[in-house]
Amino acid sequence: MSLENLRNQKKGSYESVQEEEDVIYLKNGIFSNDVDEIKENDRIEEEKHLRDVLNTFLHYEVYALNMNNKKKCDYRKMPEHHKLLFPDILKKLNTVDELIKVNYNFIKLMIQDYVPYDSDPNKFFQGRSVKILEVDKVKSTLKQFVRDWSDEGKLEREQTYTPIINALLEYYKDIPEEDRGELNILVPGAGLGRLAYDITKLGFSTQGNEFSFYMLLGSNFILNCMTEPYQFRIYPWIHSFSNTEKAEYQTAPVDIPDVLPGNIPSNTNFSMVAGDFVEVYNAEHYKDYFDGIVTCFFMDTAKNILEYIEVISHILKPNAVWINLGPLLYHFEDLFSEPSFELSLEEFLEAVKKFGFTIKETKRIETTYSCNQHSMLKYKYNCSFFVAVKN
Repeated sequence: MSLENLRNQKKGSYESVQEEEDVIYLKNGIFSNDVDEIKENDRIEEEKHLRDVLNTFLHYEVYALNMNNKKKCDYRKMPEHHKLLFPDILKKLNTVDELIKVNYNFIKLMIQDYVPYDSDPNKFFQGRSVKILEVDKVKSTLKQFVRDWSDEGKLEREQTYTPIINALLEYYKDIPEEDRGELNILVPGAGLGRLAYDITKLGFSTQGNEFSFYMLLGSNFILNCMTEPYQFRIYPWIHSFSNTEKAEYQTAPVDIPDVLPGNIPSNTNFSMVAGDFVEVYNAEHYKDYFDGIVTCFFMDTAKNILEYIEVISHILKPNAVWINLGPLLYHFEDLFSEPSFELSLEEFLEAVKKFGFTIKETKRIETTYSCNQHSMLKYKYNCSFFVAVKN
């Protein structure tokens, strides 16, 4: 099936608005209604990438079951007297098999607007290969649902999203709530959209921006296709048997979404833009456009962090606010195939000033990211938090 046919199947939020409450996915790349606006080479490359992402989603079950089957084989090869000590291990692994299938049913629903629900993963994309690192992104997407849209993710949201939202409310405290819709706030690296959604619920007009098709497909599903809270149950922790305190924690369910997206204030706009942050917002029509930007675990995704700061300065109005929270775990630092420019935190804050900002507040905030709170291993980030104003 051609990607044009895939796109034609999707008549919902990526291309149009069916109801007032739907999130508008603005055109950029594959989600554009007007493909003439996109360079042909970019369009072809983007279509190929979307196919690869959909193909990876389709192969999640096969890959996960194969990995779990290896554990069964390893158990069977153990000495008999060792197996007798824990005779129920195979029962536990068989349970994991069933939970993998539950996750896969959820994934198929998530992508069904592009790939028919009962598609054979080996036939639909004609035997395209799948990279293990790409399957890891599927597993990360499941964990991101926990962080953004579950009761279990509430602690992380309180540690990260709440300080950002409080700072935004404090900066615009003199603006009546009914007038906040006149203020345009950008959330780059929006992921599954929870922070952007929460800001919109407070009355601000909010635009999320996301590059990853894994996140875009997930955010469209959670924001536009839910009919009730706790509608779906997923099992995000079943793929790792390391650092598990109790077996029951590994197979624990997570119900999503904790709130039903919708009912945003009538005077606000809520949209998502698909595409690279620099490529999208470096455009002249975005100059002095936004009243605020919030960057959460985003700045270290840059190949050149100075370019990010420059674009932020470009798109913000004078006296607009920039609120940042995140580490500096530069994503491209160890990749020889990609350029990467890194700054220390001290240098980063100095660069913010050099691009025309006054820093009003700085502090450090400790938090985890997409963490299983029951795990014996938790990576904790001592994040930089600051509030800056464009001069």
